[in-house]
Amino acid sequence: MKPVSKNILITGVSTGIGYGAANQFIQRGYTVFGSVRTQTDADRLTTEFGERFVPLLFDVTDADAVASAAQVLTERLADDGLGGLVNNAGIAIGGPLQYQPMDTIRQHFDVNVLGLLHVTQAFLPLLGARDNHPVQPGRILNISSVNGQIAIPFMGAYVGSKHAVEGLSHSLRRELALFGIKVVIIGPGAVKTPIWGKGTAIVAYKNTAYYPAMQWFLKQVDDSEARGFSVDYLGERIVKIYETPHPGIRYAIVPNKLTGWLLPRLPAQLIDWIMGRISGLRMTNR
Repeated sequence: MKPVSKNILITGVSTGIGYGAANQFIQRGYTVFGSVRTQTDADRLTTEFGERFVPLLFDVTDADAVASAAQVLTERLADDGLGGLVNNAGIAIGGPLQYQPMDTIRQHFDVNVLGLLHVTQAFLPLLGARDNHPVQPGRILNISSVNGQIAIPFMGAYVGSKHAVEGLSHSLRRELALFGIKVVIIGPGAVKTPIWGKGTAIVAYKNTAYYPAMQWFLKQVDDSEARGFSVDYLGERIVKIYETPHPGIRYAIVPNKLTGWLLPRLPAQLIDWIMGRISGLRMTNR
């Protein structure tokens, strides 16, 4: 039987879930190749993680940079390949779809969806989508969200991108069965990660009818982050899922089973009514 590669590629490791996953894989003896966008982050993480961490300087939306990184790894790992790819890099910027700039909406799909595909296509040969692969086929873990199954207000661009990630993951899983490469969806709920704090400014919408409900929404984001899982806990779960001999199709890692697991399974009209009641997003007499 062919050996299993101990090399893992993780995108977006500078902070958040990517950082937590990199830390946990390294602690368990893996070599992590992690994408960062600045040399400062590359230097910082190399110091923090040590010799088992190798930074790759690229933005997932830069197809040329991704291809160049794949070429570098192909030469370096010619006899070993990759055991896993964790597609984690992502953005989340809040705003009502009626007013959110199209450039911002487009950015979500460029990073969260097309960037994921750029990276996946570039590194698939190292995961086993080629002839005479020297190790066992690798695995792809796509980081989605609880919002990949439920649509919350004021995060429409993010929600749409994560729904797309889940659909693409199902297609990839069925296609890559040809090579024995497994594709797993991971849908975290609330996490103590700066992705939310980076993108929830609402002052731009102060003069719209949405502003009162957006204030409610921002409080929910803050409360969720406060009680969310730590990135190290998420990292531990990601490693366990990766190492599972026969992984499932999708894992929901949620601290609140009601909102993160049961709510997505309710009828859409009931969810509309619930959200309208608690957020103020419902028609009133005008």
